[in-house]
Amino acid sequence: MADFYDLLGVGRDVDADTLKRAYRSKARKFHPDINKEPGAEDRFKEIGRAYEVLSDPQTRARYDQFGEAGLGGAAGAPDMGDVGGFADLFETFFQGFGGPGGAAGGRSGRRGPQQGDDLRYDLTIDFEQAVFGEEQEIKIPHLETCDVCGGSGAKPGSGPTTCGTCGGAGQVRRATRTPFGSFTQVAECPNCGGTGQVIADPCNACGGQGVHQVRKKLRINIPAGVDTGTRLRVSGEGNAGPRGGPSGDLYVFLTIKSHPRLRRDGLTILSTVNVSYLQAILGDTIEVETVDGDTALEIPPGTQPGTVLTLANRGIPKLGNPVARGDQKVQVKVQLPTRLLDAERTLLEELVGHYSARGKQHHHHNSGLFARLFGQK
Repeated sequence: MADFYDLLGVGRDVDADTLKRAYRSKARKFHPDINKEPGAEDRFKEIGRAYEVLSDPQTRARYDQFGEAGLGGAAGAPDMGDVGGFADLFETFFQGFGGPGGAAGGRSGRRGPQQGDDLRYDLTIDFEQAVFGEEQEIKIPHLETCDVCGGSGAKPGSGPTTCGTCGGAGQVRRATRTPFGSFTQVAECPNCGGTGQVIADPCNACGGQGVHQVRKKLRINIPAGVDTGTRLRVSGEGNAGPRGGPSGDLYVFLTIKSHPRLRRDGLTILSTVNVSYLQAILGDTIEVETVDGDTALEIPPGTQPGTVLTLANRGIPKLGNPVARGDQKVQVKVQLPTRLLDAERTLLEELVGHYSARGKQHHHHNSGLFARLFGQK
């Protein structure tokens, strides 16, 4: 079989990135779906095997020293288990032959600083806070980079050493023989957690973790017009990344408490007001509750039960544009008396008699008048 380096067209001192690019280029050229020439499929398999061996520091070192004889059963033919080989190739084909989103540095990328995890914080606020917005102080437990070791996890003056289990690769491989062929299983190294390095002399302050948990006070700005389910992003306030990596973000999920008398519908606030039958008949100006405080509302004469009156610009500010604000819709409920004082009854009967004297159908007109007075159909 041809020399693995020659198969990929690279020198023996090739670095990992150049090796990967060379493999992708050769694999595309000889892939059976693209190259229909005789022998292309066999060449494609040889290229895959060469990359599988050379992309792993352990098997590459054995190959450099002993050739294929040094590989033994450690490396089978390239197959679905070969994460370094076929996964890279599939990624290449699906992303348009070398488009963005490659292997992101491959195995070696795990050894350096990594992005920290994002955090979620659930916050419940009052109805008025959601309408007008405000600053809110919260306390969150999150991971911060250890100040003593700078995130390395090692005591000051020392540093990580290469993992002896995986030889710094961060992965261990196992060849499994089945009736269908030999499959190589790739797994994260259990000793170093995939980093390729171990801490021989851990930092006392963080126990070798490189991060420690801190309960931090934050002041977050809640904008006007938020609603239940609104998510606020606070950049860089998530967990610190391993090995001094950048912090993730904090996402604050809001829940709005209900108001005892006001209800929200989009940008509109809905409420109800009770008036007497005389106020509905004669009209009046009353005070109604709004998020801005009590406000005057005119009840026009002859207002019918269930009428909806509008208070302009007393609703919810539009999120992101608080100048644009909704209205408050007030539904009028007419309260009918269940018992009348003698004086009230006398006056009403006089009013009924006044109207009935002008009509020809006395009994029928009385019924209609009482219906009008008391808001009945």
